[in-house]
Amino acid sequence: MAAGAPASGGGSNAICNFVICNDSSLRSHPIIFNPDFFVEKLRHEKPEVFTELVVSNITRLIDLPGAELAQLMGEEDPKLPGANSTASGFFRSLMSLKRKEKGVVFGSPLTEEGIAQVSQLIEYLHKNLRAEGLFRVPGNSIRQQILKDALNSGTDIDLDSGEFHSNDVATLLKMFLGELPEPLLTHKHFHAHLKIADLTLFDEKGNKTSTPDKERQIEALQLLFLILPAPNRSLLKLLLDLLYQTAKKQDKNKMSAHNLALMFAPHILWPRNVTANDLQENITKLNNGVTFMIKHSQKLFKAPVYIRECARLHYLGSRAHTSKDDLDLLTSSGSKELQPLKSQKRSRLDSCHQEETQQRTEEALKELFQHVHNMPDSAKKKKLIRQFNKHPTALTPGSDVPTSPAPRRTRSRSFSGLIKRKVLGTPVILERKSRDTTPEPVRVSKENIQLLQKCGSPAHISQVKLKSLEGQKEGSCRRMRARLLSKDSSSL
Repeated sequence: MAAGAPASGGGSNAICNFVICNDSSLRSHPIIFNPDFFVEKLRHEKPEVFTELVVSNITRLIDLPGAELAQLMGEEDPKLPGANSTASGFFRSLMSLKRKEKGVVFGSPLTEEGIAQVSQLIEYLHKNLRAEGLFRVPGNSIRQQILKDALNSGTDIDLDSGEFHSNDVATLLKMFLGELPEPLLTHKHFHAHLKIADLTLFDEKGNKTSTPDKERQIEALQLLFLILPAPNRSLLKLLLDLLYQTAKKQDKNKMSAHNLALMFAPHILWPRNVTANDLQENITKLNNGVTFMIKHSQKLFKAPVYIRECARLHYLGSRAHTSKDDLDLLTSSGSKELQPLKSQKRSRLDSCHQEETQQRTEEALKELFQHVHNMPDSAKKKKLIRQFNKHPTALTPGSDVPTSPAPRRTRSRSFSGLIKRKVLGTPVILERKSRDTTPEPVRVSKENIQLLQKCGSPAHISQVKLKSLEGQKEGSCRRMRARLLSKDSSSL
């Protein structure tokens, strides 16, 4: 493929564009790498596996009862506040009438074409962020209607001509979001966002505090944004980037992140056809949640590192060198985080992980078994071998290392055998004592003590013990002969 040519196919363009360039003059240019490539690939090719992976990690961070989890998964229709209430019926019917007039862009479900049209408004506002009261001060209704009709018809618009004011464009953007059939963050995610707002830190005693847990909130939003419909996620990123840049210039436009959240929360997060009275105590949570999204928007559209690693392992099936933080996250996630919600749908990632763990365990057992086999004959070695033999399937790695039972010493109970054991000492006893690795209290001479201090290896220590034992045996032999001779003489 030629340099700069996009990858063929609409699906691949949505994931990433590959460029192969052999021109040496261009090799110094920075290479653009998408760290979420495998995440997007898994999302497009295996959406069920991807959704189960993400949702399993969402439920690790926030508590979603069965009904709310089913709503998040799309298995049940979302139950929203005010759905069964008859209060404020006039305002609901009025808002419904406003949304009945559907155009190609305004009032229609979100599409790529609609995003392309609305992105013109966002691009223009990026160049006019200094207008005081932006998004709060309404524009001219006549100019807004002209602009709305032009967007619906697909007519080319020159917003830089000076015909429209930045307040006209800002108000029209809010109008577009408010006329969507459902909020930008969707009805399915409504309860999850309420739970994310309740994520707070714990004190030393394990009690919840009122301090928000920002890291967990960011992680939960990252996961939740991953399972948004692609058009919603694209427009949400464009919108939050715009609001983030607007808040950075609040010294000029007087619009802080909280002020902007008050303007946009009803359009992107509140359920449709509800009033402030329906939400009651949740209004503060929702407004603070949008404020948090604006302030941390630059972090929310990156997949967590463990999701990247799981997606990569799903396709490559091998673990590359990762940083300590990545490994800690992978360890903390564990089997509880990565197991799918439905046990019958095990992913290839889980099986690869289990096989790798089992292989490492078997190798460690083989090394341990080989180490025990190479130990000198002793009571400790026999005990370890007996433990292996008790659990052949769990502990013994295989029959690669032949194990022969230690020869049992035949015990003589005759008087002559007793004399041999007491006086001469059998080679078996000497051999056992010489090979025994456990230290025994041995009386040694001054020369042997010096030898022990000079030699630190077990071989030298066993030589010293043998030397001392031989001396003790010679003395015991002389004493035993003297006793026997005295007994013989007294019997005569």
